[in-house]
Formats: sequence, structure tokens, C-alpha cells
Amino acid sequence: SGICEKNPYVSTCQSFFPFFLQVKSQFESQANMNCVVFRAIAYKTQVVAGTMYFIKVQVSNAEYVHLKVFQSLPHENQGPSLVGFQTGKTRDDPLTYF
Repeated sequence: SGICEKNPYVSTCQSFFPFFLQVKSQFESQANMNCVVFRAIAYKTQVVAGTMYFIKVQVSNAEYVHLKVFQSLPHENQGPSLVGFQTGKTRDDPLTYF
């Protein structure tokens, strides 16, 4: 499937994926970071056997990361899984498949 881009200017981006804060601890552990700020700025989705989310996240005043999060189908009853991330991003970096 292709990637579906959502409005990058939606201020309540977090509400689109209620699991967002569950992913924070996974990211902090894998990236060895402690994020005071963890704000979703934009996201794209790709439908697979579940949904793959590509999320642009602000982690400090000027630092952003891109997260790749898999959410399985509802009947599988599993939480979100952080499957990849890219650090060193800016607010203007395009959110792409990785």
C-alpha cells in the first residue's frame, strides 16, 4: 500500500493514535534519551497487516525525530511497537518511508 499523509498542521496529532505515549518509553529506551518534550507534529500511515505509522516528533526546542510504529490489527490485541527511528531531524525535514 501507499503512504497516506495526514495534515501536518493538526495541533492535536496525538489524539489520532492513542498509543502515542506508550511509544515514548520505547523510543527513550532504544535511543538512550530522556525526552522532556515529546510532541507529535505530523504523521503518515501505511496499511499493512495492521497499520504502520510514520510520526514526526518534537523532542526538544529545535530537535525532531521520525518514528516508525507498527500497530497490529485490533483482534490481535497487541500494543504498538516501535520498529525504527531516525534522529537529528528538523521541523522542515520531509516525513518519508524508512
